[in-house]
Amino acid sequence: MLMPNFFLQQHQKIWRVIFWISAALAVLFFALGLGDVFLYSPADYQQGDLVKIMYIHVPCAWMSLIIYSIMGGFSVCFLIWRNQLFDIIARKAAIIGFGFCLVTLITGSMWGKPIWGTWWVWDARLTSMLILACLYLSYITLCLSLERSSVPSDVPAVLAIVGLINIPIIKWSVNLWTTLHQPASIFRIDGPKVHSTMLLPLMIMFCGCLCYSVALLIMRVETERMQKKILRLQHNFIKN
Repeated sequence: MLMPNFFLQQHQKIWRVIFWISAALAVLFFALGLGDVFLYSPADYQQGDLVKIMYIHVPCAWMSLIIYSIMGGFSVCFLIWRNQLFDIIARKAAIIGFGFCLVTLITGSMWGKPIWGTWWVWDARLTSMLILACLYLSYITLCLSLERSSVPSDVPAVLAIVGLINIPIIKWSVNLWTTLHQPASIFRIDGPKVHSTMLLPLMIMFCGCLCYSVALLIMRVETERMQKKILRLQHNFIKN
């Protein structure tokens, strides 16, 4: 099966424009979001100012799920169309997603200690997020180990696809099992249960994380493509 040519052609100027727009928006959103968090967002009536950990914890958790889904999606595309660009995007997205997942676990522990009285519990949501971090780390480690070998990229791609089963488990873990973690309060059928004074800065911070991820991914993918191009030119030069 062949991909249409316009999907395979690389338009460096367009990617450069998207990169700078995403980077500028990330700075803008983070500035607006953090300003709102520290100047206007109210303290929770039970948790006090501890609730402000939410503005880092929740967007990072969302990004962890989104990036792994993207990673799995591009792995599927790579196995179908065998285009190396899809594999590069999946690999370069993995380290970004792992960073968000790590921040999620750390901030969650910081939030849980004063509220639950412990840094960690083997709660369904926490455990499934830990599994996601292990999936990220396993994928990254496997990619690094295969980088200079002749083993095809199918192996990490298959791992990424299999790991997708954990995404709905994380999402619905608070509904399927009794957990200490609070149930969904934003993406609900009956609407968000978070007041607008907290929801607005939360969504602004999420937009900042999203734009930051897009800019970082473009930079990492373009760097990888340039490195491969240089290696090919060096190989052809030595061969000739």
